[in-house]
Amino acid sequence: MKLVVRVKLLPTPVQAAALEATLHACNQAATWAAGVAFEENARRPLELRKHAYAEVRVRWGLGAQAAQHAIKKSCDAYTTLKANLRNGRYGRPGTKRHARASGKPVVFRPEAAQPYDDRMLSWQHQARTVSIWTTAGRLKGVRFTGQAEQVEVLAAHRQGESDLVCQGGKWFLIATCEIPEGDLNTHPDGFLGVDLGIVNIAATSDGARHCGRRINRKREQDRKLRSKLQKKNTKSAKRRAKKYAGKEARRAKDINHKISKRIVAEAERTGRGIALETLTGIRERARLRKPQRTTLHSWPFAQLGSFIAYKAKRAGVPVVYVDPAYTSQECSKCHHIARGNRPAQAVFSCRVCGFVEHADHNASHNIAHRGWYVWVCGAQSTAPGLTLIA
Repeated sequence: MKLVVRVKLLPTPVQAAALEATLHACNQAATWAAGVAFEENARRPLELRKHAYAEVRVRWGLGAQAAQHAIKKSCDAYTTLKANLRNGRYGRPGTKRHARASGKPVVFRPEAAQPYDDRMLSWQHQARTVSIWTTAGRLKGVRFTGQAEQVEVLAAHRQGESDLVCQGGKWFLIATCEIPEGDLNTHPDGFLGVDLGIVNIAATSDGARHCGRRINRKREQDRKLRSKLQKKNTKSAKRRAKKYAGKEARRAKDINHKISKRIVAEAERTGRGIALETLTGIRERARLRKPQRTTLHSWPFAQLGSFIAYKAKRAGVPVVYVDPAYTSQECSKCHHIARGNRPAQAVFSCRVCGFVEHADHNASHNIAHRGWYVWVCGAQSTAPGLTLIA
């Protein structure tokens, strides 16, 4: 199982200047190579290398490996663009948006990530330093830091390339690690149902609720602050907006990590699997009032689901996905389905058997039941192939 670990670099001012110059040179070279690929219709590394390799090395002073990575990055960008166009990410063919995306070469930001392989980057884990290639020569003794658990995972399981990234003036290395999976529990003692929502981010069939009211209030304050700063449009407002950029996303990610950790730990402790809703198309299916739409569209439910899946895979906990249709209207006791069974957001009251419970817990019981049926029918545990854990 692949996980991604991010560690922070602590370069000196001289080292930071060399890293910045290298990143800019590599991305300028990749942008130029992408233009050549567009003009020559050479979208594969071997084809593009014939047209661009020598020029990339001479004009931007890149080493052999860096030039190869710049060319490959350009080709990968066109592969991603092609997939997005095919999947309708830029609208249907013939629309202006589709034409704009497909009718011009790919351009890379000056701070876009640059891949490094083992010939360009070496790790000294005991000294907590790296030796990294730059256009100014090899930098040795560049310090890095991270949480103890992350550094241990990095030292024991790192494989393949690492990406050099600059975010907000801070430098990071993002490394891929191959983590051994836990032994899958092939005979789970039932399933822990998880209902995802807005008022309660996650409610489990054990009765646990991870309330989102305080989180949503804080997010609403952040949105108002962003809107206020954007309207001011002064230098100080832009400086403050830059300071808070990404803060909400980092907070949401931290909360999702904590929730997923608790859910997986409880399932592992009790020998059960985890049943999740299939969230594909949730934004198209959900019909909400205007104040709730922003909350629905901005909270990373897919991220929470992926965190639960990969943590469960590490622990050997089976995960299944069920159809979420009518889970909030179905009685978990008699399985009668009716819209009137839910007279209020937090209340479920069955009109046939009289069963009364919190609506989210009732839905989580239905998800747990459906999870067991899916497992009996032969479903397998699934998890994303690559997840960022730091």
